Amino acid sequence: MSKDLTLNNSAVKSRSLWADAWRRFRKNKMAVISLVFLILLAGVGIVTLIIDWATSGSIYESLVINQDLSKRFVEPSLKHPLGLDEFGRDILLRILWGTRNSLFMSIAAVLAAGAVGIVIGAIAGYYGGKVDNVIMRLMDVVLSLPYMLLAIAIVAALGPGLVNVLISIAIGYVPEFARITRASVMTIREREFIEAAKAVGGSDKIIIFNQILPNSLAPLIVEFTMAIAGAILSIAGLSFLGLGIQPPLPEWGAMLTNARGYIRDAWHITIFPGLTILITILALNIIGDGLRDALDPKLKN
Repeated sequence: MSKDLTLNNSAVKSRSLWADAWRRFRKNKMAVISLVFLILLAGVGIVTLIIDWATSGSIYESLVINQDLSKRFVEPSLKHPLGLDEFGRDILLRILWGTRNSLFMSIAAVLAAGAVGIVIGAIAGYYGGKVDNVIMRLMDVVLSLPYMLLAIAIVAALGPGLVNVLISIAIGYVPEFARITRASVMTIREREFIEAAKAVGGSDKIIIFNQILPNSLAPLIVEFTMAIAGAILSIAGLSFLGLGIQPPLPEWGAMLTNARGYIRDAWHITIFPGLTILITILALNIIGDGLRDALDPKLKN
């Protein structure tokens, strides 16, 4: 009976903490606006996937990929709000279809990095000693390498393409998630409820995944948002260097690469993809700042 009551009180307290965090987050108007923008952007990416599935890719091929050199560099108009690029393709449609290659690829890379980094960091923080030293020294080696240089080296070795870009981005973010998780685990593992879980015979696996990690989510959630912003910029950078997603696939950074030679002749083909990257990264950073403030237990407003 007392055990059930304790679990119920713990669940109520957990719900209360998240409810308070959401209340504080909603007070940050810029963070809320940024979150709405990001949800709409993700929705656009999902809609493009549905359209491709429903039309067997015919709209994608005819309006996003197909070239018409007779219409190249057409400036923004009612028919084409953002104009046409150097190959006569609609820039707005390419930005919308490029969402899944820029935003969704970034999310996938960060989720993969988080899955590996969180497990590694949890093991290092929980067991400590030699296990901790070996794991964290390996993470330090990866962190000692400049991030973009590491990504370029990996893509150069594996070859350009969607999967290889994802792998290169994910590897670079594993140490960050590992270090954050390790720090949280080392703090939480000394608390009384962890000692109680050990006393009743809880296995290390159950204690780590059922007790410690759920209480380490706050800094990890903030890191996820910041890492997605960094991943978008990294994918754009790799594409800009010709090592990322290859033409004719639409991707924001690749659009900038193709357009940089015509910037004096057609301003719109570089401005709009660049603004899309800028606004998306700005929105993610604002959300990250809002989440950091909302999840800070020291703030009670």
